[in-house]
Amino acid sequence: MPPRSPLPARHGLDAAWVRTPDHDHGRPRPWTTMAAWLKHKCPVGVDVDGMLAAERFVYGDGRAVLPEDPYRPHTFVWFHRDLRDEPEVPGELTVLYRDERLVVVDKPPFLSTIPRGRHVRQSVVVRLRDELGMPELSPLHRLDRVTSGVLLLATERRWRGPYQTLFADRQVDKTYLALAPWREDLAFPLTVRNHIRKTRGQWQAQVVPGAPVNAVTQIDVEARDGDLAVYRLTPHTGRTHQLRLHLHDLGIPIVDDPLYPEVHEVSVDDFSRPLQLLARTVSFVDPVDGRERRFASERRLPLVAPG
Repeated sequence: MPPRSPLPARHGLDAAWVRTPDHDHGRPRPWTTMAAWLKHKCPVGVDVDGMLAAERFVYGDGRAVLPEDPYRPHTFVWFHRDLRDEPEVPGELTVLYRDERLVVVDKPPFLSTIPRGRHVRQSVVVRLRDELGMPELSPLHRLDRVTSGVLLLATERRWRGPYQTLFADRQVDKTYLALAPWREDLAFPLTVRNHIRKTRGQWQAQVVPGAPVNAVTQIDVEARDGDLAVYRLTPHTGRTHQLRLHLHDLGIPIVDDPLYPEVHEVSVDDFSRPLQLLARTVSFVDPVDGRERRFASERRLPLVAPG
């Protein structure tokens, strides 16, 4: 683990860091200056000379890295990345509850849980760190970017462990609501049990026939409206895309799902068709004070396009 950053968070994001190798194993050093090493280390396109001139690279004590500084091994260098422009995700990020340990929000669709890929500033973590002035705020679980509803975050690093253990040990009860087609030939309630595998780099997850069960979802009908129904989903495991894939395999894919049954290319700034999947409730026994906790989304299906 790196030492504490000498730079404060900016736009809700911690400073990035890089470190020179521990030693040279007796070989000649390929870099004579820290500037040369930074040019080698940083990705193509990073204006290292410009950042050095602006004193944006700093050592652990806060001193700026200067272009002429001699190279030295086992040295941390800190800096803030340049952020690309991102379309602002519409919709309200509502704080449902807040205390010294937890922040509970009602996440709108299209907002990432964590900064990732093309979605950095437009993520729950970055927005709330900035808005609430909580630089250590971190999620205790995740929702897909296109999924709406209840999301829990820890206010400080010291509280993450007890709550994340609850999720890891499956001691948290979660329910979801999904709007999907109605099928007369399906008898509810029912439970889907199978093996889901998500391969890195592929958009869709897959069911692996005959493999040991690693994904279990209980499904019941909450309400029916003509050719559609609202289904109540109770996952007993937490595989990637589990709920979306389980409904798809039953022949009732969730309305406006961009991945199942087919992958649809959706522009990063297209917020017109939210996935009709809502994380409705989260409940558990608090590991710190033993209280019964239950949080519920204020959103209702069908979800309308935010704006």
